[in-house]
This record gives sequence, structure tokens and C-alpha cells, in this order.
Amino acid sequence: MAALSGRMLAPYLVLFAALYSGFGVQSPYLPTFLGEHGLQPETIGVVLAGGTAIKLLAGPAAGRLADRLNAATLVFAGCAVGAALTALGYLPAYGFWPLLAVALSQAAMLAPLAPLGDSLVLPAAADDGRTGHRGFDYGWVRGTGSGAFILGSVLSGQAVGLAGIDTAIWLNTALLLTAALCASQTRPLPPRPTESAGATPFAAAHIGTLLRLPVFRRVVLVAALILGSHALHDGFAMIRWRAAGVTPGTAGLLWAEAVAAEVVVFFALGRTLLDRVGPNGAAMLAATAGVLRWAVSAETTALPALALIQPMHGLTFALLHLACMRRLAETVPPGLSATALTLYGTVGIGAASALLTLLAGVLYGAVGAVGFWVMAALCAAALPFARRM
Repeated sequence: MAALSGRMLAPYLVLFAALYSGFGVQSPYLPTFLGEHGLQPETIGVVLAGGTAIKLLAGPAAGRLADRLNAATLVFAGCAVGAALTALGYLPAYGFWPLLAVALSQAAMLAPLAPLGDSLVLPAAADDGRTGHRGFDYGWVRGTGSGAFILGSVLSGQAVGLAGIDTAIWLNTALLLTAALCASQTRPLPPRPTESAGATPFAAAHIGTLLRLPVFRRVVLVAALILGSHALHDGFAMIRWRAAGVTPGTAGLLWAEAVAAEVVVFFALGRTLLDRVGPNGAAMLAATAGVLRWAVSAETTALPALALIQPMHGLTFALLHLACMRRLAETVPPGLSATALTLYGTVGIGAASALLTLLAGVLYGAVGAVGFWVMAALCAAALPFARRM
């Protein structure tokens, strides 16, 4: 059985490595590319914001299509190929309108890829008492994605330094095409029937059924509050550290410490914690860690304190993500799996993060680091909902 699980795991590891390295090779360098192709900072912001906005529509639409056709693999592969080919449109584009058109087109194709990837792996990763199938650890797959994103960013930076900014576009195209090919090698098990909400095949065909599930609404709310609370840190932690005299090299190490903790939780600790305390307990642990992390961030930039709280990212992001994925896999009707994951990822989390990022800019401009107390309050507000998730 262990050998069978290992054989099933390998294609998903390759798929997530290709997909997330594809994200990593382009996303850090896209603003620079846009600048070199004639855009000013304000128009770069418009292009990037437009891509974020269209993802909120395109992601759920693709998820709904995947559920209606019962073809998540096909929709994933089609979107990956579309995103890869659309990326090539950046190369000849110059000026605001051509670049905006390419950015919107590629963003629409990229939007469903991560949640559809989850919808492929979660059924295969789950244990199934009916057949005796022992699933593998989803955290290994998602952790591979995180590691691949980091590696892709680093290697792309080296390639850009040697061969120019266009290299990032070519690498993005190649890796997304690879992800499309890898998707055809996955063999997910049929989703297990769920008992939640007494769902019937007909009822599961409607998004309204999903939105009426209290557990789905709570999962999205908890994730939006806790993951959204990262907005101030993601946008302004580096600025605050530099202003406090933290050197760029040390700041980079602090950031790497948080990412390393994320990978450790995905690979080593996440499943053990989930099995011990359950998804609700894991979500409460993530919320509590968020309260502590942002409270310390509000009060000090002392290096020992920063070094102690950065690993909490493994709880506030990675453990929370694993808890939400397990709860959704257990409770969402099978016919709405892809729809649920795309709504969760692009609308619930994406929209909340975008709004809170705007709020973070206003907060930091008005009150500086005191704004981290607002982020701590968001995590505290998530606690009662996490308890009932």
C-alpha cells in the first residue's frame, strides 16, 4: 500500500513543481518587464491591479466549468496551455494598451491553476475507508510547490541577469506547458461521497448549494481574516525593518526564515498537527499565532523578537491552508469540488487580500507599525469562527 501511495504521489510532486516554479520565474520580474516595455510606475500598478481583478471572475468560472464537465484535468491543462501561449504575447507588446490586454488574458488563464491543482490532488491524497486506500500527505505536494516557487525565483533571477528580462517570459511559458503535460499523468481517485448538507447529485450542480453550506462560509471567512492579516507584513515589513536599521541581508534572512517555516510545516509537521487537533484546532492555533505575531510586530523591531516570530508563518499560512483544504475535502459535495476551491482561492482569499492590502497602505501611512494591531484584531476575530469551522 505504501508503494502504491508513493507511485500515486510522484506525478503530483512533478506537477506542483512545474506549476509553482512557473509562477516563481515570472511574478517577481513582471513589474520590471513592464517598465522596460514603456510603462510608468502608475500604469504598472493599473496593469497588475487589472490582472488581480479579472482573476476574481475567471477563477470561479473555470472551476464551475470543470465541475459541470467533470473534467478538472482537462480544464487545468487547457488553462495552463492558454497561460503559456498568452505569456508570449508580452514579448512584442509595448505600451499601456497592448500590455494590459496581454496581462488580462494571461491572468484569466492563470487564475484557476492553483485551486484546480488542489482539486486534482486532494481526492488522491485522502484516505478512503471503503477501499482501504491510504492517501499520501497533501502537505508534501504543497510544500514542493512552495519550494519550487522559491527555486524558480532564484534561478530566474540568475537567468535574467545573464540573458535579459525576456528570459523570465520564456521560462514561464516552458514551465506552464510542462505543467499541462504533467496534469495528464495524474490519476486522482474518485472523490468520496460526503454526508454534509444531504447533498444530492442535482443539488450539487448548483453553486447556491455550496454557498448555503455553513462550513464553507466559515472556512472562507476564517481564511480571509487570517491570510488577509498578512497584508501589512507583506507590503511594509521590509520598509519598517530597513527604517529601523536592519540591513538588507538580515532582512532577507528574516524573510527566508518565514518561508522555511512554511516548507517545514507542509513537509513535516502539518499532517501530525492536523491529525492531533483536527482542522478546527489547527485553525484556532493559526489564529492565535497570528495575534501573537502581529502584536510583537506592532511593538518592536528588535532582531531577537523578529527572529522568534518569523517562524510563526508556518502556522499562520501553511497550517491554516492545510486545515482549510482538509475541511473542504471532507465536506464539500463532490460535484462542487473545483468550484469550491476556486471560490475559496480567488474570491474569498484573493478579494480579501486585495482589500486588506489597500487598507494596509492607508494604515501604515497614517499610524505606521501600530497598524499591526489591526491585523492582530483580524486574527482574534477569526477565533470563534475557527472553533466552529
